[in-house]
Amino acid sequence: MGKRRISEQRADFLKTDYERGFIEYCGFKAVRAEWGRFSSRVEINPEHRQQDGFIHAGVMATMADHTAGYSAFTTVPEDVQILTIEFKVNFLRPAFGDALVCHSRVIREGRQIIVSESEVFDERNGQEHPVAKAMVTLMAVPQEKLEKGMNRDKGAT
Repeated sequence: MGKRRISEQRADFLKTDYERGFIEYCGFKAVRAEWGRFSSRVEINPEHRQQDGFIHAGVMATMADHTAGYSAFTTVPEDVQILTIEFKVNFLRPAFGDALVCHSRVIREGRQIIVSESEVFDERNGQEHPVAKAMVTLMAVPQEKLEKGMNRDKGAT
């Protein structure tokens, strides 16, 4: 990713934006935003666990996908939105700690298609243990194009 940087204001905006909607409900928090990289964290609560007490795979997959999306957001202009078009996640071992941490980075930066990878770690006993790795393909779409599409789908002319 070289020496490119994003402004402090852009980093602050992206960190705040990251924590909205479903992600706020999940309790995910943005930790770091820099050009081509984004990190997040979640304190694990009982609702994050599945029936056997492990952290639910859906929590890890959501975190990997969303954090990868924001690593892509750091590389595009402010009037561009990022949408996931494909992702694959490998679960390396069960997670059962007190928190998850995700580090994502852009590995291919394109004008329209961006590929990021995410690594998810289980925090327990003061150490990070790798539990999942994801490859996420994202599309950069101008905001105006999305707004036109949403209006068309709602029946507006």
